[in-house]
Amino acid sequence: MIEKIKNLKRNKYCGELGINDIGKEVVVCGWVQRQRDLGHLIFIDLRDRTGVVQLAFDEHTDKKIFQKAFEVRSEFVLAAKGFIRERSSKNMQIKTGEIEIAVSDLEVLSEAETTPFEIVENSNANEELRLKYRYLDLRRPDVQDKIIIRHKIVKIAHDYFDENGFIEVETPMLIRSTPEGARDYLVPSRIFRGSFFALPQSPQLYKQLLMLAGFDRYFQVARCFRDEDLRADRQPEFTQLDFEMSFVDENDVISITEGFIKKVFKEILNQDISVPLKRLTYFEAMNRFGTDKPDLRFGMEIVELTDILKNSEFKVFSDAIASGGSVRAINAKDIAPRLTRKEIDRLTSWIKDYGAKGLAWTKINSDLSSSSSYEKFLNETEIIRIRKTVGTQSNDIIFIVADSDTKVVLESLGALRCKLADKFDLIKTSEPNLLWITDFPLLEFDKEENRYVAMHHPFTAPRHEDIEKLDSEPQNVYARAYDLVFNGNEIGGGSVRISNLELQNKMFKVLGFSKEESKNKFGFLLEAFKYGVPPHGGLAFGLDRLIMLMLNCKSIRDVIAFPKVASSAELMSNSPSFVDKRQLDELSIIFNSN
Repeated sequence: MIEKIKNLKRNKYCGELGINDIGKEVVVCGWVQRQRDLGHLIFIDLRDRTGVVQLAFDEHTDKKIFQKAFEVRSEFVLAAKGFIRERSSKNMQIKTGEIEIAVSDLEVLSEAETTPFEIVENSNANEELRLKYRYLDLRRPDVQDKIIIRHKIVKIAHDYFDENGFIEVETPMLIRSTPEGARDYLVPSRIFRGSFFALPQSPQLYKQLLMLAGFDRYFQVARCFRDEDLRADRQPEFTQLDFEMSFVDENDVISITEGFIKKVFKEILNQDISVPLKRLTYFEAMNRFGTDKPDLRFGMEIVELTDILKNSEFKVFSDAIASGGSVRAINAKDIAPRLTRKEIDRLTSWIKDYGAKGLAWTKINSDLSSSSSYEKFLNETEIIRIRKTVGTQSNDIIFIVADSDTKVVLESLGALRCKLADKFDLIKTSEPNLLWITDFPLLEFDKEENRYVAMHHPFTAPRHEDIEKLDSEPQNVYARAYDLVFNGNEIGGGSVRISNLELQNKMFKVLGFSKEESKNKFGFLLEAFKYGVPPHGGLAFGLDRLIMLMLNCKSIRDVIAFPKVASSAELMSNSPSFVDKRQLDELSIIFNSN
């Protein structure tokens, strides 16, 4: 159906029309959602990014136009001209459900073959198929809505940071590789044979240099890249909302962040976030919830039993304590009747993935009788003290983990806590839970590399009172760092940075860098530090993850227009792909046949 285009020009979007527009002549353009042929009547639902409007063709319609409407099929692209009238049969489920357009002219701008899946909201089509035809998947209103909300959040960010004196600066995409953390994506240089650029994991060094350059307040919606294994909330390329400030401390950065969070939640979700947000130290979060990303929308806090069991005759507990570890528990209230012995056995097997050697339990029945995997090995005093400490009542179940490594105990119970909350619908979803985690350890020991590594990055400042411990007690040095947690997920993190050349060199030394290595990797930063550095700090939001959580999506892919799958491939364009030999020769790249 090829016809001469009459050049109808759109003057209204489909979803903008309503009862107040009756009598107006409009031109709309879009895709056919469906066509209904009732013989003497034809209705076409026309869709664009704002919504759907009904086109009507009846006995008053020109016969050629009526015939054209008869031949239209789903996903044809149309331009339609006509007068708005009130619908005789209204559909209050859609914004335009009170009106329709009596079509006087119709253009078929493009035909369409049958699509691989139906273009409808909440499609049950296979995700791999939808990602292969992502341009079709993006036509679905529920997908488009997420991308449009993403645009609105970015717009709010630009307005907010501009209003607060920040200057947007674009930092380079081709930078020097500084492999300290996740794996870099490398880009071979054609001009400098054998040399490589890296794609940035973050704009960290450049934004610090912007502070040194006197810009005072910087922000950027920055594309970043990490060559790492993917999860539901990660992508190899992602977007950060990145900002940095001079002449500030932690509280200044936190205050600016909270202002943005309050604004974006109000304007997008109409939710009032009370600030200042709650703060927990890293060690308080770990000891109470087993993670530095705690979800506080439910209970089951971790309780320590070490003092009660350190002299127990039950060696599983007492030996773990004697080896420098601990024994801890959670009390899952009111779920004992819903948890079978077979399910408890499955949990015991599952928790071993977190390093735990086993899972001890006591189940309290409604009549206060009980069954237990460990109480027969304890004396009466120990049993009573454990139950009192964890606060058991009828229908509760106690879970206990003991290990010589307290980190294993905390992380396994923290994971179990979340699994049980999800399984038994214990999470209060009515309000978002936002909090800060502060006072992180500056360093953690990497057994594989046999050295200390930075918990955040090598440019994070230690607390003033801990600087003297860097040489003698590096494990006891705390960072001026802070993470923002939303419903059990980290959505942003930052720190006050090192702004002293001597201290930055000391930090590199503690991390095991020789002077030559430090100069080779970060010489340009160290050189810049000779010329006057303001105290500065900042934060970066994971923008994709923030939007995913705000919109209650199951995957980060839902809020990215053209996402990658778990293998880091993009199914639509079939990338990555092989390149021809000429391109490789230009880059002096030869692949080993093995």
